[in-house]
Amino acid sequence: MCHRVMPLSLPEVEYLLEQRRTTGRAPLPQRDPSTFVPDAYPGHQLPLILPGPSGELAPATCVWGFLGPSGVTSRLVFNTRIETALQQLRAGHGMWAEAIENGRCLVPVLSFYESWTRDPPRRGAQVRFSYPGHRAFLLAGVQQGGRVSIVTTTPNADVGSFHSRMPLVLGPGESSVWLGPSFACLADRSALRLTHGQ
Repeated sequence: MCHRVMPLSLPEVEYLLEQRRTTGRAPLPQRDPSTFVPDAYPGHQLPLILPGPSGELAPATCVWGFLGPSGVTSRLVFNTRIETALQQLRAGHGMWAEAIENGRCLVPVLSFYESWTRDPPRRGAQVRFSYPGHRAFLLAGVQQGGRVSIVTTTPNADVGSFHSRMPLVLGPGESSVWLGPSFACLADRSALRLTHGQ
């Protein structure tokens, strides 16, 4: 389960979207060494990208983690299993039914972390994953009521050596698919390549 990411700052997200609007490209400039953007954990504000009513993309921030059934903030639900969300969407009810239908969003990051739980498990060790060739990339998310959850799926070979789940990482051109009606086809990330470090 993903519970730590290296996010972009909100000004960086705003810059990327403005560049995309004006040039059709969204290059991320080198971050000023004096700028410190801390890693984000559940309960933190997380910058993200929301689709607007006319299809335009807009920056926003949401708290990372939905409130659990009891409404207690110490029980934040910060990951959404794509399989569960799709099942609830088909059934028309459940915690994720509305969010997966109408609240899909994009979470821009520089990297994400997974705990090392596979054999041999390294207690407390976290492995950082990046997308080769991309300084920043997008994770699939769902949001509702000012809160966001990162969507997870079956891990590909790169993450599966360490953990049993991974965020649904979006490749080039897949953000529009995630925000569109055929988003379920993105659940299989086996062809996506990621790099890892500690």
